[in-house]
Amino acid sequence: MEALNANDLKLFKWVNEPAEWNLTQDILSVTTDNKTDFWQHTWYKFYPNTGHLFGKKVNGNFCFSVCVEAEFTTLYDQAGLMVYVDSKHWLKSGIEHNDGQPMIGNVMTNEVSDWATGVFTGNPRKFWIRITKLGDVVCVKYSTDNITWILLRLCQFPPSENVLVGPMCCSPQRQGLEVKFSDFKFGTPAEDILHSN
Repeated sequence: MEALNANDLKLFKWVNEPAEWNLTQDILSVTTDNKTDFWQHTWYKFYPNTGHLFGKKVNGNFCFSVCVEAEFTTLYDQAGLMVYVDSKHWLKSGIEHNDGQPMIGNVMTNEVSDWATGVFTGNPRKFWIRITKLGDVVCVKYSTDNITWILLRLCQFPPSENVLVGPMCCSPQRQGLEVKFSDFKFGTPAEDILHSN
């Protein structure tokens, strides 16, 4: 994969642009607006589509990774990567604060949302997340050191010619989650997206 520079990042566009954000060279800094989230129906019976996504439009297969730094302190504080078609078809992955601690998790939404989460054994204040799309399959991996990548999810993804992919952050219970995204990389998938580093 190749590193994205400042000119590359200027081509990204916002879904729900936050009031406070800054793009300096190849670092994106975001402060979340109040009560922002992406979710559809399951359990909570609500349908917010207010989270912040800084997305690159992609047609076809891709591999995208980013470094995420944040202090997750409040229930449902979250940041990571997202692949977005529309409000009812998307996937988001990263750290989300739940059960009193930052957890690694993934939400897949195809009309309704599902949520899978687990204990994060690394430093949740700084981690890497990668999403690879190959055909109608998405593979999500994360890393604590940008060397060893751990499988988080392999799933079908709703068919779409065009998607937005990029960093995402939300704070459903408050405003003011400060997130720094860096080390943007984009490229073509490996032949074996499941077992390659």
